Amino acid sequence: MAQQIPVDPKARADDPARDAERDDSTHAITDDVAYRRLVLVNTVFVGEPGAGDRGWVLVDAGVMGAKGAIKAAAEKRFGAGARPAAIVLTHGHFDHVGVLEDLAEDWDVPVYAHALERPYLDGSASYPAPDPSVGGGLLGRLSPLFPTKPVDVSSRLQLLPEDGSVPPMAGWRWIHTPGHAPGHVSFWREADRTLIVGDAFVTTAQESAYAVALQEPELHGPPMYLTIDWGAARDSVRALAALEPERVITGHGRPLQGPEMRRALHALAEDFDRVAVPEHGRYVEAPLRAADGSAYAPPE
Repeated sequence: MAQQIPVDPKARADDPARDAERDDSTHAITDDVAYRRLVLVNTVFVGEPGAGDRGWVLVDAGVMGAKGAIKAAAEKRFGAGARPAAIVLTHGHFDHVGVLEDLAEDWDVPVYAHALERPYLDGSASYPAPDPSVGGGLLGRLSPLFPTKPVDVSSRLQLLPEDGSVPPMAGWRWIHTPGHAPGHVSFWREADRTLIVGDAFVTTAQESAYAVALQEPELHGPPMYLTIDWGAARDSVRALAALEPERVITGHGRPLQGPEMRRALHALAEDFDRVAVPEHGRYVEAPLRAADGSAYAPPE
């Protein structure tokens, strides 16, 4: 039975003092990194407040119906009419690309992602079906209803460079962290040891609607119902723990920081199979991988 790693609430990384300075509906992590929670997922704004047009980057594009909330937060944070330099994706699951097509069109911006996510972003392949048998909880049981069909931003899609750089995010590099999705990436800024991890691991029990609503800080592996390669997911968490981050912003749950966060992250990495991996499940017994094409389904 998968478990959680509890984390002291004092390890929360969002800064209420910075939040009070600006009325933009975001929560500050550092001077130039903030996030906004959109129903059940976080989207991240990277750039100094007031950065203006093309002076910032959006990481992930939320759920369907979130366009107005994202654009309103962006305008309040960066200036009226301010568009990002790019939209950068950790991966292409439905709750991270919900309004990607609309935003990319409205803002006329490129979209950056890992090459292995390309089939899910150019309309050529769907994600594998969710597995509702793992994790329990209402959201887990409802997961067969979640969309898996691809979006199509092929005309704007740019692949992340093989050298690890992130062209629109100076000082950051991407790290391939597969398992939850074949081309899942995390973003790392070594200068202040800030880590944006998408769903490589999360800080809430994403399968449980109650836990998602409560947002008590605790470390979990990636959301179970959409994770298709648990061995790769384990290796990804261990690679991220080895970075010794100062703060982490996850796709689900509150951001965390400091030594208590690192203790919990190392505990998750070291005992991943017991803590994070379900005892049984479709993809526990038969993982899907990009290398043999099994991770890609014909589009609906």
